[in-house]
Amino acid sequence: MIKTALPLLAAALFTFSTTAAVADENPLSGYTIHVSAPHVMNGEVVGPFHHYCKAINADIIQCILFESTDANAKMTEVEYMISKDLVKKHTPQWKWDMYWHDHKQEIETGRVAIHNPTDPKAQKGLVDVVAKTDGIIFHVWPDGAAIPDGTVGIPQSVGHWEELHGKIEK
Repeated sequence: MIKTALPLLAAALFTFSTTAAVADENPLSGYTIHVSAPHVMNGEVVGPFHHYCKAINADIIQCILFESTDANAKMTEVEYMISKDLVKKHTPQWKWDMYWHDHKQEIETGRVAIHNPTDPKAQKGLVDVVAKTDGIIFHVWPDGAAIPDGTVGIPQSVGHWEELHGKIEK
């Protein structure tokens, strides 16, 4: 069962992410949350990747990730941030350990930068919501490849990787 506070916080996040909607509503409307964070792929820290996110319901935030903020930046990844309760209900522990990461832990590493919202109170609200989620990332454009080639990787947060494998030297 979802904790009582999570739907209220997620509803507030959902409201925030949809207030900047354009006149012609479409699936891209509302991606107003912007954070950046590095990931670990093949044992190396890469990024930071720019996450443009919106809440699609009280349990799920989805993000489109880009390699930079340039107008023509490559979309390299997709991330789903899902309430911990929902993830636990549908994901065996071995699969969680392999593919998922804890956003509370990731935030606590200090590697996540919030670019939007800019208001400190809204940022705290965002952190409160996201800290109650787990994330899974699908990397669809291999580093150095001219085009996506069908390879899909599942990067990790730096904190989760280090918890499992030890500190990564910079």
